[in-house]
Amino acid sequence: MRKTALVTGGSRGIGRAIATALSHEYNVVINYCGSEEKANEVLAECEKNGSDGMIFKADVSDSSAVRSMTESVLEKYGSIDVAVNNSGITKDNLILRMSEEDFDRVMDINLKGCFNVSKAVFKQMLKQKSGSIINMASVVGEIGNIGQANYAASKAGVIALTKTIAREGAHKNVRCNAIAPGFIQTEMTDVLSDSVKESVLANIPMKKLGKPEDIANLVLFLSGDNSRYITGQVINVDGGMVM
Repeated sequence: MRKTALVTGGSRGIGRAIATALSHEYNVVINYCGSEEKANEVLAECEKNGSDGMIFKADVSDSSAVRSMTESVLEKYGSIDVAVNNSGITKDNLILRMSEEDFDRVMDINLKGCFNVSKAVFKQMLKQKSGSIINMASVVGEIGNIGQANYAASKAGVIALTKTIAREGAHKNVRCNAIAPGFIQTEMTDVLSDSVKESVLANIPMKKLGKPEDIANLVLFLSGDNSRYITGQVINVDGGMVM
């Protein structure tokens, strides 16, 4: 019998790669907040891999929407074995130009959303005495970045939240880890100018951007029994950018 994995922000980019990778072993629930068409495309890919998946539209910053989502998942599958908090946005600006609204929205999605989903699945995982929560942090949450005060703060918060959840869940075999990507080739990096990309590559020892599959492969490892003694960790996937 297949276990169940929930992936937030699973309709594109890194989330799409994660959902597809997990679908080889899990029934995957693809959370999205934008395009239903893209979410269905990912679902079709997952079904080709044998996953009996589903899509669910919910803004992760809305706790009631998140509760409805997890209740629907439990009604259909009876368990939630893996939760990947991948939803995230950017609204970049220098701190003196950053609006309060842009700061709040990034915190609401990136940090509060991670809290909402983690809280919603945590009770079930404790009851099961098993589960893996994987939170998407960022190297920016470790070192900061000019023009990303809101994003960096949200991801630093995700790291602290991860360690706290790990401590609270360890006695019931519920693990929580964070992945801190560096520069990964997605729609977000595709819009960067060539000069910016050259500057980025100059700070990466491996001299190349990562791929969404590099993140998805680590998620797959942290989801299963091969990582059963790993919790509370932040694992960088950044080509050596932060050492």
